[in-house]
Amino acid sequence: MAEVHAAITAHSTRQNKIVRTFFLLDQKREAAIEEAIRKCKRKESFTVDQINEITIEMRKLSSTGIVPVRQLVTKEMVAEYVNQKQ
Repeated sequence: MAEVHAAITAHSTRQNKIVRTFFLLDQKREAAIEEAIRKCKRKESFTVDQINEITIEMRKLSSTGIVPVRQLVTKEMVAEYVNQKQ
């Protein structure tokens, strides 16, 4: 019985770590998206490189099936979003 409990605890701990890591990456990704949006609104040069680097890390975590898959972002997507909001 103790072995089962230990296995369940270890499994829950691993899942919790994945969810916490995903949450932190999601916050970083949202901040990077907001920065790209700000620059786009000011007609400044911007890239989506940082957004997509974070997204790739998130997608690796998504392969576990515990957290959702996030979409890669293009400059066109940012520009389209900005144009829709104006």
